[in-house]
Amino acid sequence: VRLLVEMLEPFSGRIYDPCCGSGGMFVQSEKFVEEHGGRVGDIAVYGQELNYTTWRLCMMNLAVRGIEGDIQWNNQGTFLSNALPDLRADFTLANPPFNISDWSGDQLRDDARWAYGAPPVGNANYGWLQHILHHLAPNGTAGVILANGSMSSNTGGEGEIRKAMVEDEVVDCMVALPGQLFYSTQIPVSIWFLAKNKAGGTARGKDLRDRRGEVLFIDARKLGTMANRTLKELTPDDIAKITDTYHAWREGEGYEDVPGFAKAATLEEIREHQYVLTPGRYVGAENVEDDGEPFEEKMERLVPLLAEQQSAAAKLDSEIASTLSEIGFGD
Repeated sequence: VRLLVEMLEPFSGRIYDPCCGSGGMFVQSEKFVEEHGGRVGDIAVYGQELNYTTWRLCMMNLAVRGIEGDIQWNNQGTFLSNALPDLRADFTLANPPFNISDWSGDQLRDDARWAYGAPPVGNANYGWLQHILHHLAPNGTAGVILANGSMSSNTGGEGEIRKAMVEDEVVDCMVALPGQLFYSTQIPVSIWFLAKNKAGGTARGKDLRDRRGEVLFIDARKLGTMANRTLKELTPDDIAKITDTYHAWREGEGYEDVPGFAKAATLEEIREHQYVLTPGRYVGAENVEDDGEPFEEKMERLVPLLAEQQSAAAKLDSEIASTLSEIGFGD
């Protein structure tokens, strides 16, 4: 959540979470504003939650922090009952449930929110992305956490929807994260950063460059440290590395591709990859530090060593086979 907030910098304006849970995105946004010397009154929060108990927790969470917001509850959910139809948010931060199949997609085939194509009935991932884009203001930005499959899946027309989104210049940055970041699942996830206007604008008083024709890919799968045996955490340095890279690219100040970590890919490169948005396809391999030994000398030294190890391995294999045969397990 902190990474999402640091990337998008929701300093003022309308903040939306279509599946807000207990309100963690709103609380972190408030902390960001306070840490950067802003006024909490400059942000307005909007959300929707399906689970009544969780909605009550959200309302309590906001109340004890003095955050005012329009948080809607209904038992039909965001897709079937879009409780804030006229909202156009400056920032959307969302961690929707991954790959849900029972989202009533069969009842919403002609919904106005599907500007890039109707999402497959069996998976709501592209329903969330398009719902969020539908509710963004003309200069709005969004960060959406989804399962990694969303970046490459072609099931049920998802590939065509992804292609239309890329060609319409609403995909700004893709970040691949490591696994084990959640209590509820160990799978690695990705963050989609969307922008309604990549032509320029401002963010916290800084001018943004025209980013049309480009998408930034960040492969952060190697970052993070284990907090315990099952849970990994992104450290403040990890968050700063990702955030600083994105802001430098977005603002056009000091950005450079980093092999193995970050790559500003052109639309032509994305087309060559059939609109698959997995960062690992674009960032390449990280540079290996030169140890100073010339290649020819290294090969001359290593080839005999390899032959020696292969011979030892063959001898060991023979001994194992002989032993197995002696105890009745050989051919």
